[in-house]
Amino acid sequence: MAARQTWTVDRLHHALPHSASRQQLLADVNLTPIDELSAVLDRWVAAAEALQVAAPRIAAVRPQHTTASSGDTAVDHTADVLRDAGHRADRKPGRGAS
Repeated sequence: MAARQTWTVDRLHHALPHSASRQQLLADVNLTPIDELSAVLDRWVAAAEALQVAAPRIAAVRPQHTTASSGDTAVDHTADVLRDAGHRADRKPGRGAS
């Protein structure tokens, strides 16, 4: 492996592949006492470096483990939810909390 990369919290954040792990990193950084922060960040650096080392192997086996079959694709229903939650002329005004 090449020389050790200089890590920042931002670089760690971008190196993590999932939003849950990125949120956990930020929570750990924000909630850890200052005198313990170095050890916490060292653990996150080790995790990010392990992910970087594993990335080529993950990419190599990913096509063999796809869950979609023959043209099936995931459908994003976000637009439908936003559309349905918006104003509609046929909807009667609500009474709020009364």
